[in-house]
Amino acid sequence: MDPRILRTFYTCTVESILTGSITTWYGSCTAIERKALQRVVRTAQYITGVQLPNLLDLYTSRCLRKTRKILKDSTHPSHCLFSQLPGGQIL
Repeated sequence: MDPRILRTFYTCTVESILTGSITTWYGSCTAIERKALQRVVRTAQYITGVQLPNLLDLYTSRCLRKTRKILKDSTHPSHCLFSQLPGGQIL
């Protein structure tokens, strides 16, 4: 089967299930739980024959995306929790 189709299937099903609310639960996972979840990703990599993003990378990118959305929306309840540093970085 074409690896592109397998990758699309993985992204639409397995990754979607694994990353549902990842910004909420991943930070509180134990190392053993993270290792078990990453094993699912590695197995999918083996089956598809395609390099897949690891869960830590997905978690980081989703957190950054959520942070950017909060920063753009001054009416968001969490907007006041962020402060901008003199160099333009967010703290």
